[in-house]
Amino acid sequence: MCQAGSRNTRSQVRVSVPRQQSLYPPSVKTILLASIIAVAGLWPVQDAPVPVEEAPDHKTVFKNEYVQAFRVTLQPGQATVTHTHSRNDVAVRLSNATVAQQPLGEPLRPAETAEPGGVSARDNESRSFTHRVLNVGHTVFDVIDVQILSRPPGDPTEALVPPAAENPKMRGYRYELAPGASTALHTHARPYVIVAATDMDLRTVGPDGSPIDRSVKAGDLHWVDSRVTHGLTNRGTQKGVLVEIELK
Repeated sequence: MCQAGSRNTRSQVRVSVPRQQSLYPPSVKTILLASIIAVAGLWPVQDAPVPVEEAPDHKTVFKNEYVQAFRVTLQPGQATVTHTHSRNDVAVRLSNATVAQQPLGEPLRPAETAEPGGVSARDNESRSFTHRVLNVGHTVFDVIDVQILSRPPGDPTEALVPPAAENPKMRGYRYELAPGASTALHTHARPYVIVAATDMDLRTVGPDGSPIDRSVKAGDLHWVDSRVTHGLTNRGTQKGVLVEIELK
């Protein structure tokens, strides 16, 4: 989404630079703790993998013929079941947490720290990915994972802005808005899912300048399959982060 605003407010909008983000570097203390836990065998042995669609910890929060969105919430010390991703996906982190991944048949990987609005994308259709995720920190890990089921009809388009992450079928645009800041007005010609990575008092402005105000919570998402021209404004007093996941 975009936002209309003055030159001063637009200067406070941060659009992520292109990168395949896998969260942020963890602390040495957390890495050491996770390594000790793994070596000591304190995590349960990996179970037989299941398709991600059958993983009980991946709750479907939205599904149509084109996309399926899962929400995963792990308390400290919890782990997902071992599961397989076979469709391309884009993930949006919703919380500050420390997690570690364990691919099937491999040792636990080094811990990583997540923060709200962290975006990553995978090409699971070239090669499926089987793993489990462990919350090795002291806070709740919360994430939305959107996988593509089929491509909506229509011509492909160029990227609106440099994506924060992408795969062959999806782009993830990340907008970080300071209080009062707005994105530029822009047009979506392809279907997309917008995900609120943080709570925010949001204003959507159309090309005629008419506003629609709403309060969104972290994890709220909305599917849009029509051509839309709009902008987004953070009407709140705290930084807000939104992620748009476009189907190419």
